[in-house]
Amino acid sequence: MPAVPRAARQAHPTYETLCAQVRGSPVVTPDQTGWKVGGHPYWLWAFATPDTITYAIEDGRGFAQAARMLGADYAGVQQRDGWAPYRQFVHAAHQTCLAHLLRRCRTMMLDHPYHPFAPQVQALLQAALATRDRQRAGQVSDHGLAVARGHYVNRLDRLLPVRPSRLADARRFAVHLRTEFAAVFRLLFDPTRDATNWRAEHALRPAIITRKMCGGGNRTARGAYTQQVLASLLRTAQQRGLDTTGLIVTALQAPRPTVLDVFQPPPS
Repeated sequence: MPAVPRAARQAHPTYETLCAQVRGSPVVTPDQTGWKVGGHPYWLWAFATPDTITYAIEDGRGFAQAARMLGADYAGVQQRDGWAPYRQFVHAAHQTCLAHLLRRCRTMMLDHPYHPFAPQVQALLQAALATRDRQRAGQVSDHGLAVARGHYVNRLDRLLPVRPSRLADARRFAVHLRTEFAAVFRLLFDPTRDATNWRAEHALRPAIITRKMCGGGNRTARGAYTQQVLASLLRTAQQRGLDTTGLIVTALQAPRPTVLDVFQPPPS
């Protein structure tokens, strides 16, 4: 067996252990991007925590595929974009990506410069982020944060019209905000959490480069399996400051598939 697929086979128990760590994490950031396996449409998923990144190449981008990694009963915090299947994790708390919402505000302001809705939403989201930053800096107390949170929730509620706007873009944006309402200000319940899904987006960037260089993905199912296992191992090791080359050598030299020592950084 060639060295790269053999390394993936040897590292499979490590991959399973990393997946279990993601499932047990109190917070996870998921995202996905288009992929191909043998020329057929697939999706490459990334699941990121502060110290672990796992990948899965799946045949879709829905709830079932995300639940294979996280478990349908995942009860931590999901920091994610507005993709509807994430809302099916009904036991989880959710923080929708404010960067996506602010980008949508900017686009709408360029397309409809005289419509008031997007500037009002933008100002509200930026004010919430500023309050989060001030609380992190010790300038806002826990009580002050709770008061501000209620204020921002009420302001957003008042911004969303009972009667839809005549402008189609404003109607769609308002419907999206109403749907995501409970997930907009999760960062003000726990200011240590991210306000965006940047961790998963950063985790996907190397894979997107690989996709552009390798014809869109993997030629075979074995190649896809090898990719998800080794990418998970190498990105997590890099995140934890470990010797990635040494881990691959250890995997190849092991007499059987094994759990590699990726769970503690090397001594300084």
